[in-house]
Amino acid sequence: MSHEGSAILALPAHCECLYNLEQLHAALDTMALEINQQMAGSDPVLVLTVMNGGLVTAGQLLPRLDFLLEVDYVHASRYGNRIEGGKLQWQHEPNVALEGRRVLFLDDILDRGITLQALVDYAREKGAASVHTAALIQKRLPEPPAVAADFLGLTVPDRFVYGFGMDYRGYWRNAPGVFVASE
Repeated sequence: MSHEGSAILALPAHCECLYNLEQLHAALDTMALEINQQMAGSDPVLVLTVMNGGLVTAGQLLPRLDFLLEVDYVHASRYGNRIEGGKLQWQHEPNVALEGRRVLFLDDILDRGITLQALVDYAREKGAASVHTAALIQKRLPEPPAVAADFLGLTVPDRFVYGFGMDYRGYWRNAPGVFVASE
């Protein structure tokens, strides 16, 4: 693929790449293998992408899954365009009923797990038969998250990261890798 004539994405000054695209794709391959092994079955899986950050992870992971699935999304956030979490805000609930369904949440990053725990609780309250979680990235924090991801790609230090779907102040979701924001 030629990039002649196209602009190169200008990343913030002094950024550090933690994972390049090759490393991210290898992690997605491993996640897909684990998900395929554990979630295969005759009943379709309802995959709920956690927006906005989970969009790139879902777009890259879904073609790697080899079982019958249905896709929808949820949009609940504690961050918005901020770099520190606040109160959970629901912006979109799934359009399909969760009752009796096998549900898989796909998210970009798991840090304290407060948002993901709220989503798991929501799915259980709505009668999901089973609830599973997948996160491409998990922060290494002193305390374990409120909910563990059933399927996990990579870990990062306790710093603000962006790229591959994760934003920095609302931008750089399209950065070709996972980067550490300069302090």
